[in-house]
Amino acid sequence: MSRRLLLLSVSAGAGHVRAAEALRVAAETQFDAQALHLDVMDYVPTAFRTLYTDLYLKLVEHSPTAWSMLYRIMDRTPPSAPLARLRRAIERLNSRALRQAIAEFAPDAVVCTHFLPAELLLRERRRGRLAAPVFVVVTDFDLHGLWAVPEMAGYFAASDEVAFRMRARGLAAARVHVSGIPIMPAFAQPPDRAACAAEFGLDASRRAILLMGGGAGLGGLDEVAGRLLALDADFQLVALAGRNAKMLERLRALAAANPQRLVAQGFTDRVERLMTACDLVITKPGGLTTSECLALGRPMIVHAPIPGQEERNCDYLLEQGAALKAVDATALDYRVRELLAEPERLAALAQRARALGRPLAARDVLESVLRESA
Repeated sequence: MSRRLLLLSVSAGAGHVRAAEALRVAAETQFDAQALHLDVMDYVPTAFRTLYTDLYLKLVEHSPTAWSMLYRIMDRTPPSAPLARLRRAIERLNSRALRQAIAEFAPDAVVCTHFLPAELLLRERRRGRLAAPVFVVVTDFDLHGLWAVPEMAGYFAASDEVAFRMRARGLAAARVHVSGIPIMPAFAQPPDRAACAAEFGLDASRRAILLMGGGAGLGGLDEVAGRLLALDADFQLVALAGRNAKMLERLRALAAANPQRLVAQGFTDRVERLMTACDLVITKPGGLTTSECLALGRPMIVHAPIPGQEERNCDYLLEQGAALKAVDATALDYRVRELLAEPERLAALAQRARALGRPLAARDVLESVLRESA
């Protein structure tokens, strides 16, 4: 009889959802498991969802300094503090529908790719209302205090340092695993570069750069593309607008004015093929995107990190020699020119990226979960 595996994410940013989806796909294709993925925000009142997700996105986009301060305050606030207890009480009051959905599915194990459901289920287990073990998968290369939820059956870290931080925060050492961040199984089997280039209208014999703007399409993506196209260097540029239809329209207009140099691409579920077709990725340092690049051995130029978690991701990539950082548009121009003029340096970055990659992270997480919940 197949195991029933529940995956819980929160759509505050795309990474938590993508990690849960990667686990779902791996469970269904590589294991004898029945997997259900629920976004917690689909089971809370509209007002709570707006406060929890929309406010976060507005803060990081329009008030990054305020978000940075809030990030640090929450990291240092102990769980027993009055404000922390009030926050958890509000979360419980707004999650009754989620608890009902969990009870109806009756899982054998639960994996959380966000700390919110882990906190909610800790109380459920303490009160004897949930028998299934609960596991937590951290989706960045750092550990914020909110992720250190006690009494979980297991914790999965992106790196040795994150695992060290877990133990330093008092989590049981035997329950801490270094798995990497779960990404889609497709990233474990790199396709042929020439075939991938042909799919997107690229010349496989020329250098190609992928400019990513996240699921919503980075603000000013067309301006960044325009600046890069003005550089005195021979390369093809792919600009990925995600679900931003207006940005895609502007990029297509720019592509029409730069034939054979710019490919404007909207949302795609073939990111692994798009990355394979390119030699360099310019991106924000989200945990999932950077893990995908590492799995494929793609060097990165990281820019515009969200204060807090993405800044820590950026530090990790720079320390490990898998990426360069562009602090502004001028620095980005310089970094691109530098790497294109020094192919040996680009190759060294790619080698370090590949060495850090954990393409089988989803499989490794599920193996531990299914073994420890048997």
